[in-house]
Amino acid sequence: MTPEERARITSNDYADLIIAYNGDQSVFDQFTDATVHIINFQNAIVHVPVSQITDRTILELGYSVMPICYGLVSEASLEASGIIRIRNIPNFDLRGQGVMIGIIDTGIDYTNPIFKNADNTTKIISIWDQTIDSENFPPLAFYGTQYSREQINEALQSETPFEIVPSRDEVGHGTMLAGVAAGNEVSDSDFYGVAPNAELAIVKLKPAKTYLKQFFRIPETAICFQENDILHGVEYLINLSFELQRPIAICLGLGSSQGAHDGRGTLSSYLSLQAGITGVAMVIAAGNEGNDRRHYYGTVDTTVGYDTVELNVGENEYGFSMEIWGESPSTFSIDLLSPSGEYVPRIAARLDENRDISFVFEQTTISVDYQMVESQSGDQLILVRFLNPSAGIWRFNVYGRGDLSLGFHVWLPMESFISDSTYFIRSNPYTTVLSIGNANVPITATAYNYLDDSLFQSASRGYTRLGDVKPDIAAPGVNIVTPTLDQGFALTSGTSVATAHTTGVAAMLLEWGIVRGNLRTIDTLDVKKLMIRGARRDVNIEYPNRDWGYGILDVYNIFESLRRGIGS
Repeated sequence: MTPEERARITSNDYADLIIAYNGDQSVFDQFTDATVHIINFQNAIVHVPVSQITDRTILELGYSVMPICYGLVSEASLEASGIIRIRNIPNFDLRGQGVMIGIIDTGIDYTNPIFKNADNTTKIISIWDQTIDSENFPPLAFYGTQYSREQINEALQSETPFEIVPSRDEVGHGTMLAGVAAGNEVSDSDFYGVAPNAELAIVKLKPAKTYLKQFFRIPETAICFQENDILHGVEYLINLSFELQRPIAICLGLGSSQGAHDGRGTLSSYLSLQAGITGVAMVIAAGNEGNDRRHYYGTVDTTVGYDTVELNVGENEYGFSMEIWGESPSTFSIDLLSPSGEYVPRIAARLDENRDISFVFEQTTISVDYQMVESQSGDQLILVRFLNPSAGIWRFNVYGRGDLSLGFHVWLPMESFISDSTYFIRSNPYTTVLSIGNANVPITATAYNYLDDSLFQSASRGYTRLGDVKPDIAAPGVNIVTPTLDQGFALTSGTSVATAHTTGVAAMLLEWGIVRGNLRTIDTLDVKKLMIRGARRDVNIEYPNRDWGYGILDVYNIFESLRRGIGS
């Protein structure tokens, strides 16, 4: 790849399109002035001038070509998960020795003492910073800069470390995840990493490009990442684990309300595929969308012919996208009524349709895309994108046609992509697990309060849109002591914290299985089964369920069940 082609990867003047080519490179012939960046045998990124992205792009190329936008999911106790108890048993003092933990997020404060060994060397194997351009990029990625353990150690010996390794975590989310999963013990602050002997591999994601945030009406100030950069990050970490011949537990504290919520999107499918590799454990956050009223589920009354969705839009809302996913084989269409009473008649359900709508008495503009058979889910999608929406109650009649199921879901963007004052009047807290948390094979973690065994009130709830069990397991995630960017500690809550905790436990199981030779073929599915087998369950609750999955994570019970010979 030439320097000019490489520049397109990070330039805001070029758009990124995800193309499922499956080895057939002739599919790229439809693009002009394009640079093709192969990720693997299935997927490639095509970089084209931003001018080629219009409101007709989804109509012409399909919804799946536009990278989904992901945000941060959030903003403890070891005893609660049975970790201290198992470490007190001879031969079970599992601390992640010989295992890598991969974090794909906002980076890491590598100077924090919790990430250093006793001799002041780093516990970090490498950092791939996608935001710093240089010639030292990872093979096949062609962008960013990779910093080695040796470079980080050199920086730690310097009085000006960031002149040698300039990678920083300006947000703190990645540092928090890495600390909970693998930080050193700081007993004076009541802080304990779950797998403190594990080594870390870090991917700092670059921000989403401006054109993509504008397309999906995401505020300019929102922390937002692109699907293709996350995909590259996972590929990088797994290749690194192959190179070093070490097992790896990968933590993804990211999510999105975009997509079909069925585990069949590009990134979700890829994560399920990679999670099946021996020595890989993939852990994903469920999300914190349960109480935020950003999901609606409705059924069309066949006697009336439609169902009315009421959406309250807050003051000074920049814009947002809204996705309506219909249950096959029915077909759906909508009309709109604005807060001032302007009515947009029913938009007929054709094979594919794009409609731009403006209003006489309001500054709002709306773009509506119908995808009658969305390529990855096979179901119908209606994508509605608002710009400068008027405050007040918007009403949508959703019409259905068919003689079977007439159910449909509607999702608004996740936290930080939309204001808290924009929500559905009659919302539904279920089916709110964020997109990649619906991936079938990876472990999806929700959060609970270990002090009273109550579910974290904001936790996203399952199941998937297809009825598959998600989340899988509940881990401590309320008022957990976590590291901060000033190298102190603070209490943090959310499913990201629970995911980091679960990733640390996954590293312990990889150590037991591969490093200690008890189950050398262990993969994500095996780790998940062990966690489910040992989960602590309330006798008064039926499992699995949409809130708790299969129960509360308990490492001690995992090994106790093995000792007793309980079947899977």
